[in-house]
Amino acid sequence: MTPRPIPHREQLPYALYTAAQVRALDRAAIASHCPGTELMQRAGQAAYDLLRQRWPGARRLTVLCGPGNNGGDGYVVARLARGDGLEVRVLQLGDEGHQSPEAAQMREAWRQAGGDCEAFRELPRNTELIVDALLGIGLERPLTGDWATAVQAINAQRAPVLAIDIPSGLHADTGRVLGCAVRATATLSFIGLKQGLFTGAGPEYCGEIQFAGLGIPASLYGREVLAARRLDWPKVASQVPRRPRDAHKGDLGHVLVVGGAPGFSGAARLAGEGALRAGAGLVSVATHPAHAAVLNLGRPELMVAAVTTTADLAPLLARATAVAIGPGLGQDPWGRELLTPVLASGKPLVLDADALNWLARHHLHREDWVLTPHPGEAARLLGCTPAEVQADRFSAARRLRDEFGGTLILKGAGTLVMGAGRRPPGICSQGNPGMASGGSGDVLTGMVAAFLARGLAAEDAAEVAVCLHAAAGDAAARAGEQGMLASDLIAAIRPTLNQVEAQP
Repeated sequence: MTPRPIPHREQLPYALYTAAQVRALDRAAIASHCPGTELMQRAGQAAYDLLRQRWPGARRLTVLCGPGNNGGDGYVVARLARGDGLEVRVLQLGDEGHQSPEAAQMREAWRQAGGDCEAFRELPRNTELIVDALLGIGLERPLTGDWATAVQAINAQRAPVLAIDIPSGLHADTGRVLGCAVRATATLSFIGLKQGLFTGAGPEYCGEIQFAGLGIPASLYGREVLAARRLDWPKVASQVPRRPRDAHKGDLGHVLVVGGAPGFSGAARLAGEGALRAGAGLVSVATHPAHAAVLNLGRPELMVAAVTTTADLAPLLARATAVAIGPGLGQDPWGRELLTPVLASGKPLVLDADALNWLARHHLHREDWVLTPHPGEAARLLGCTPAEVQADRFSAARRLRDEFGGTLILKGAGTLVMGAGRRPPGICSQGNPGMASGGSGDVLTGMVAAFLARGLAAEDAAEVAVCLHAAAGDAAARAGEQGMLASDLIAAIRPTLNQVEAQP
């Protein structure tokens, strides 16, 4: 059977699905007169096309096939590669007797083409490329035995790895590693993008993510409610409010940052600078008198006020359009005293850092704030461990939103945004490990407050700020991820924001 050509480098969709939903789409496609063998041929062809484009010089391939449909896709890749004159070895794991009829048919086609199937014992030392077609999206338990041995062998060698649909060992819904998982150089996902590819360990193990829809009719996708939405800066940039030609600073919102206990003035300043660079017209910082006189020496546009008591804070709150509290706030009486009037102000709020630590002890529920925990802060809020948060970030985000209300930003690789509305959760697919440095979260806090002050609804402000923050981080990382500072990220916000705004 010769499949009709299906392009492998389709635009990466924004719709994200669970494994169960993708399986339902697969069944619906088969029921709509697209045989399973045809889908398998298309998947294998798309993977082979990507392989040849991505690694045109590779001549010796090793394809690891499991007993499921992923293995069937792998047999198609092997047959196409052999037909082009490449040297291909197929290593098989699992019981052939448990293969699906479609996978068995592809295995037989590979043998009929002159190919051989060997039981996996070890990887060839001279392989130039590995195709991971071991396990698919249905995996629910940790890998053990020969499966774990094969995955560890893949990760121990230097050849690049193409994962078919998902790296074996990665949970499709959560991005959790099930014991061990293949570290792919690239992953080609079929039919629908799985939400776990983009958060948790997903970005680390998937490598470059590509997509092939396999020609499934668009009408079938309407049967499934999105599990989540992929977010990036080009997608959300249109939500940034336009600056009228006659705008003045009062039209663009006044952000108040409350924080900066002795020894922690940098956090408050970074939040303030993040708000300025995100376009707030005015930014004030209410901080401890110990350093108020010098906090803005390098950024005179910040208006800094020494605050000792709640009475000192009252006029600043009255002028603010939105308030960010927590960066460098500390947990001493000075910081705790300032929380009460801020929470009573009625202004749109962003809570971060020590404000979240305070919330972990008091467990308030409100719908008018944005919470920005990293996994450690999320764990304190939920009374669990950071590892438990990372094991299922979607579940953790839902629990946080249900318990504390408002809009939730769960930071980390694949930052999640979950609001009070009816939207599926958003996952930011931009950002990089260089952003994992002190102060990066403070910058984001100020940016969220800026977009609140500029009039965006909380969920919109959170999504726009998260994506601009990540895109600026990617721009800053062009000079290298190692040693990247939060201030490098701040410097990249302005060109990133204006580059997209300038597009027609």
